[in-house]
Amino acid sequence: MNNDAQIKELVKEKYAAIAEQTKDQNSTSCCGATSACCGDDVYNIMADDYTRLEGYNADADLGLGCGLPTEFAKIKAGNTVIDLGSGAGNDCFIARRFTGDTGKVIGIDFTPAMIERARANAEKMGYNNIEFRQGDIDEMPVTSNKADVIVSNCVLNLVPNKHKVFSEIFRVLKPGGHFSIADIVLEGPLPAKWKEVAELYAGCVSGAIQKQVYMEIIKEAGFTNIALQKDKVIHIPDEILSAYLSAAEIDDYKNSNTKITSITVYAEKPAKDERNCCEPGSSCC
Repeated sequence: MNNDAQIKELVKEKYAAIAEQTKDQNSTSCCGATSACCGDDVYNIMADDYTRLEGYNADADLGLGCGLPTEFAKIKAGNTVIDLGSGAGNDCFIARRFTGDTGKVIGIDFTPAMIERARANAEKMGYNNIEFRQGDIDEMPVTSNKADVIVSNCVLNLVPNKHKVFSEIFRVLKPGGHFSIADIVLEGPLPAKWKEVAELYAGCVSGAIQKQVYMEIIKEAGFTNIALQKDKVIHIPDEILSAYLSAAEIDDYKNSNTKITSITVYAEKPAKDERNCCEPGSSCC
């Protein structure tokens, strides 16, 4: 994977295939990816349980998340909410329970098959205030200062240019708006071999960056009141690791200080932008 375009194409191909699968099929494959390299008894190692939440739609749950960002997002009735990497629409439907009929929910995904599936789910449920748009989340098809709240669930780690994504989030949020994002980050060095494995990139692991760097990018984008709402270590079973690493390499990984962590991050766009830089969304911001 030599450049951003190649990585994006890989992710698009993987998630187009995932869009055709059921949650059970995704759960018994590697981190939601499409090759059956894991045992049939392996449940999705990153996803949290949505089934107890009001607004849950089983047809929209592909088991691909790593948190419950909508539960932390402080969404209010009448809000406009944008979900980045909306997949089959799971988090959008949960968010709608908070916005009510007077609000609006927009899901953005760059995989046509996911958009098609999400729109079908919304139509089946009779929701007319949920919209799904195809596009890249690092170049959103949304006007500036549009959203009260932005959520995302285990998606930003798949995007090569995370600075650009957070710059876009800043542009699209209204002044005084905020985000709650669940994502995968690292603490300590990832085994070099993992970064060469396409399956692990599309499965959210090798595209992750260091937690400290992730938090710094958010601050550099201009956000304030940054807080970790959740911080959970992800333990990858040996049967998954053995598909990529030798027994000795697995031991080295387990004995290292490296941790793969699921975090949920909250941050706010200031009501007044006092950074004295150029227009929001441009490269110098």
